[in-house]
Amino acid sequence: MIDWREIDTVLLDMDGTLLDLHFDSHFWLEHLPKRYVELHQLDAASQEALRARIIGEQGTLNWYSLAYWSRELGVDIVALKREVQHLIGLRSDALDFLTWLKQAHPRVILATNADRDSLALKLPLTGLENYLDAIISSEDVGAAKEEQAFWFALQEREPLDSQRTLFIDDNARVLESAREFGIKHLLGIKQPDSQRPEKELQEFIALDRFAQLLPDNLPGQRGER
Repeated sequence: MIDWREIDTVLLDMDGTLLDLHFDSHFWLEHLPKRYVELHQLDAASQEALRARIIGEQGTLNWYSLAYWSRELGVDIVALKREVQHLIGLRSDALDFLTWLKQAHPRVILATNADRDSLALKLPLTGLENYLDAIISSEDVGAAKEEQAFWFALQEREPLDSQRTLFIDDNARVLESAREFGIKHLLGIKQPDSQRPEKELQEFIALDRFAQLLPDNLPGQRGER
């Protein structure tokens, strides 16, 4: 699927790509609306109104900002996330893939829309930092990955050859933005959330397992194919 001789840089999304998206789906669509209503003593209809409001910000910096939602809703989003942090976990064979990448030596960069508060929660729980050469958050550059401004800012911080870069993300809009910028090798994720059905990505090849990417007979490869 990938000729690794053509790859110098690997850009990886976090939520839904390396990490199971179930935590985020559950938090934003179930746990937060429920706790918001409880904390503010509102009626049940307010839960659905909040879900609609959250979804309405999708793809913007606000959507990904814990500080924004804490301020707007009058709750401590980080504290509420910690209530269900046991749901934070790596997707299937993500650790095997990261281990192989570390041994294969392309530059590995986390390119995420998660803000720094989210990273401060998730990185210690998952150990991802041990496998990364750099982390670029949309909060750092002031633009979400859905926008071209993100990619130009990433290029300034981490000069890369877009023709020799692989980017993996579960979000079709983000993959389209990366393609527009000129990233050559693009892959999606079939099932970002382990508790939800697989997604259709019509314009991009979607991975079932990271093992599909590993070349045969190379040191560091583990697990079944």
